[in-house]
Amino acid sequence: MKSTLTTATLMISCPDQRGLVAKIANFIYSNGGNIIHADQHTDFNTGLFLTRVEWQLDGFNLSREEIAPAFEDFSVNLKAKWKIHFSDRPFRMAIWVSKQDHCLLDLLWRYSAKELNVNIPLIISNHLDLKYIADQFSIDYYHFSINQRNKIQQETQQLDLLRKYKIDLVVLAKYMQILSFDFIRQFDQVINIHHSFLPAFVGANAYHKAYERGVKIIGATAHYVTENLDAGPIIEQDIVGISHRDNVEDLIYKGKDLERVVLARAVRLHSQNRVLVYDNRTVVFK
Repeated sequence: MKSTLTTATLMISCPDQRGLVAKIANFIYSNGGNIIHADQHTDFNTGLFLTRVEWQLDGFNLSREEIAPAFEDFSVNLKAKWKIHFSDRPFRMAIWVSKQDHCLLDLLWRYSAKELNVNIPLIISNHLDLKYIADQFSIDYYHFSINQRNKIQQETQQLDLLRKYKIDLVVLAKYMQILSFDFIRQFDQVINIHHSFLPAFVGANAYHKAYERGVKIIGATAHYVTENLDAGPIIEQDIVGISHRDNVEDLIYKGKDLERVVLARAVRLHSQNRVLVYDNRTVVFK
């Protein structure tokens, strides 16, 4: 039976050295913590140690406010980068869409079914087509028409909305727009779903490119957005087989199923604090 007790999760990356697992576990144990999940990975190419440790807060000797300062003191000698999350503080997530509704509806269904540890107070779009869906779920919907002349001005207003709603994570659920470098520098917690098995078929019209190339599989990729198009750290991918009988419309139909599932998995992994980014790659603790 799954525990409903509130937990804390530490995500840590630091140079590898002997005794790291014991040192981190002892920090939690010495403060009365009960570890319920722990996983780690060492990248021997970079010499980097990465770990995820989750423990119950019930009976822990440090208050929430005391944990971060205490671990900061502890982590200095480790030269560690780290972050801490609490299970009863869901990510505040904004979904950005264009005209396609399949990923949006899937995320909202999973949200309503409490499959995702997030709150969704905001949907942003460059079209009005999907406003009726936001209304059905009683979620605020903002429309920003985007073109080359007003892109920077509109992104400034979008950033203001993210601050107003205290958004932690943006999910591009088929937004079909490229975010500017300036936007990403100001808000870098963005997940995108791309309709191919990256790095194949970067950019638009991936299904058409796949059909023209005569591929035998197509895929979908959920990744963090960076300044380089469709080149950010990959969170989740999956594939489906293609027959010589399939046309472009068949590829799109099969691909949409993949897009839904892959994006939902990525959001779930992020919301459970299971993804560590380093060197434009990810370690995903499943």
